[in-house]
Amino acid sequence: MATDAPAAAAGTWKLGDLEVNRLGYGAMRLTGNGMMGNSDGAPIDRAHAVRLLHTAFEHGVDHVDTASFYFSPLRSANELINRALTAWRGHEVVVVTKVGPGRGPSGEWQGMARPDELRGQVEENLRQLGRDHLDVVNLRRLGRDCESVAEHFGALAELRDAGLIRHLGLSNVKPEHVREAREIAPVVCVQNSFGLDWRNAERTGVLGLCAELGIAFVPFFAIAGLNREAAAAAEQDRRVAAVAAELDATPAQVRLAWTLHRGPHVLAIPGTGSLAHLAENLAAASLRLTGAHLALLDAPPA
Repeated sequence: MATDAPAAAAGTWKLGDLEVNRLGYGAMRLTGNGMMGNSDGAPIDRAHAVRLLHTAFEHGVDHVDTASFYFSPLRSANELINRALTAWRGHEVVVVTKVGPGRGPSGEWQGMARPDELRGQVEENLRQLGRDHLDVVNLRRLGRDCESVAEHFGALAELRDAGLIRHLGLSNVKPEHVREAREIAPVVCVQNSFGLDWRNAERTGVLGLCAELGIAFVPFFAIAGLNREAAAAAEQDRRVAAVAAELDATPAQVRLAWTLHRGPHVLAIPGTGSLAHLAENLAAASLRLTGAHLALLDAPPA
């Protein structure tokens, strides 16, 4: 765990026995700006991607979120992470990946994998990342394609027992899925869409349940909000703009700080392909919001 760096300013949390700084890095944007890394633009330069990841690591990021289905025609997020970690000589970096949804070699979505297909997805992550085991694997649920997580999570629990996976988590789930999975094996994290504009995790009780059970809650789209996979648009929320102006911060930093203020068990995994935006995101770990700021941000939009 890296502690003497900007990413450490928000404190730490444990993913099982793996202690990480609460501000990490999400790799979805690492291969491009479009949906799951698909982009019509030029692919990211590999040397730039490695430099970006090393800069994140040098500044205390020790938790990277990825997936084998994060790829564009010429780039794979896992491949870029593999390159960066192979050349990295600093602190240990925890890699969290996810399985469940499948994509063909040409990028076409193939729906939710069957439980017996998850081993192949785990092994694909192992090959791409160049590892003999995965630190954390999240089962990414696809709505009605996976009403119950029992069979899928049970298959991953068997792979954990076989030594291919160290810890298990869940993604895109409801409270009942968390409870169902915990009957099978420990759950160290839950990754759901969550942000200032999209608080479904609060309404469904997932955020509170994770706090109660000591499970890390890891939101995605914390900055982009309703824009989801698209890059964050110009800030339209007057509440965010007002707090940003008062703190001499950017709206993105305010949104990240708000996310981290939801509880000590809440992590953040903002992703970017820009060194400037990376520095901005890292600085958000030390941004402190007052009670007045939080009350304003939590109030209904004007």
